[in-house]
Amino acid sequence: MPGLLDGKRTLVTGVLTDESLAFAVAELAIAEGAQVVLSGAGRGMSLTKRMAKRLGLDADSDVFEWDVTVPEHGKAVAEALEARWGGIDAVLHAIGFAPPSCLGGGFLEAPWEDVAVALHISAYSLKEVAASLAPLLKAGGGGSVVALDFDARVAWPAYDWMGVAKAGLESCARYLARDLGAQGTRVNLVAAGPVKTLAAKSIPGFATFEERFQAMAPLGWDVVADANAVARATVALLSDWFPKTTGEMIHVDGGFHAVGA
Repeated sequence: MPGLLDGKRTLVTGVLTDESLAFAVAELAIAEGAQVVLSGAGRGMSLTKRMAKRLGLDADSDVFEWDVTVPEHGKAVAEALEARWGGIDAVLHAIGFAPPSCLGGGFLEAPWEDVAVALHISAYSLKEVAASLAPLLKAGGGGSVVALDFDARVAWPAYDWMGVAKAGLESCARYLARDLGAQGTRVNLVAAGPVKTLAAKSIPGFATFEERFQAMAPLGWDVVADANAVARATVALLSDWFPKTTGEMIHVDGGFHAVGA
């Protein structure tokens, strides 16, 4: 029986460890029949290559360098993928970073130089990825772009400027959905509950998120085990099963977003 992503040419960004949500997505995408390549950047490239091997991929030919702050990288990756596949069907954006000053309660003190880094890497990068690959997505028949998110409609403890960046990511996805819809490309978000990833561990007070979600999510929430639930929703959005859904944010948080207290 064909998998949900059978034959889909798929780029997954943001795989750093086997705890990464992006790793869970890549692993499930491969199990569902996708052809998968990864991208990494800077010092994280060695980690991405290590995880590529864990996924059964070639650490050299299946991993591309893409620092989203370097426009030339996007062009190079697009050219390499065009030469390899001619087009692309699915893209996962799992890219985010904020300097320490932007997290942990120093919202009023964080300097613009640090805030700019957070906004560039965590929000503007979605435009960079989607725009760089738009011609390949069009060549593939439209395809799907999915970005991992943490619901930014409210102010969270300690999340500070990363929350602002995520709000920008959400808005960016809607505008991309508007502008890429004509070529058949869908752009959606998966707003995940807190999962113990490398990125999460860098957030001061992360334990507060764990406790709140575990206590209040109607379906419950396991900050370790529920990466699979996030991966399943993401793979579904990357597939052809949501042909008329774009500009949407799907919550995979045990229902936490639906309750007030």
